Amino acid sequence: MRVLISNDDGIQAPGLSALIQALRGFGEIWVVAPDREQSAVGHAITMHEPIRLFPWKLEGADHTFAISGTPGDCVKLALTELMPQRPDIVVSGINRGENTGISVIYSGTVSAATEGAINGLPSLAVSLASYTSTDYADAAQVARFMVERVAEHRLPPDTLLNVNVPSLPMEHIRGIRVVRQGRARFQETFDKRTAPRGDVYYWMDGACVPLEETDTDATTLHAGYVTVTPVQLDLTHHEFLSQLAKWPLELRVKATP
Repeated sequence: MRVLISNDDGIQAPGLSALIQALRGFGEIWVVAPDREQSAVGHAITMHEPIRLFPWKLEGADHTFAISGTPGDCVKLALTELMPQRPDIVVSGINRGENTGISVIYSGTVSAATEGAINGLPSLAVSLASYTSTDYADAAQVARFMVERVAEHRLPPDTLLNVNVPSLPMEHIRGIRVVRQGRARFQETFDKRTAPRGDVYYWMDGACVPLEETDTDATTLHAGYVTVTPVQLDLTHHEFLSQLAKWPLELRVKATP
């Protein structure tokens, strides 16, 4: 069994180390992670500058590399250049902060797992619902449990699992629930500033705006459950396809005189 691990918090993130320790003994562990934080980069890839490779050492990993790219780059490079044999599973995390609702679109953590799914590999992303906790031990236990389940039952093609763990002691976690992705969104704010030479720049901030939903990843997570959401690569709105096909979309092109 070969396991490829990546993340978006960077090679020195405590969540990454905790995940490696939890998966020790599960198989040959390869780690390819960004050399710096790459949170909220989505599924960006590097095309207009070189990607630099830095051999690294992390306790519990058999092979470790940091690269100057995004989480998507990490998985692409690992599969194409670094690993002599394909991994059996791709695990991304453990992320600092939950990835629920619209965060799934922005998340580099989820995107690393998405890249694994694009390449036909069973993949999952794991996030801890805290930006302040440095204790990832319980979340790592959950990650190990879910990796074992995926290895045992497999996943459908073009599908990954998005796993979110509440920031609670294991004995206070109420269980695991399979739920849909919610629609919670961010309300951004911009702090406008002016540099000494007169250039204008902005710092972006924001907060998640919950919607009145039930049985979603966010609401179930905040109720104290581990949430597991199957995410698919196909973004087509299938129910709307037939309606859209009825629109008057005949293109009338006038001849050029």
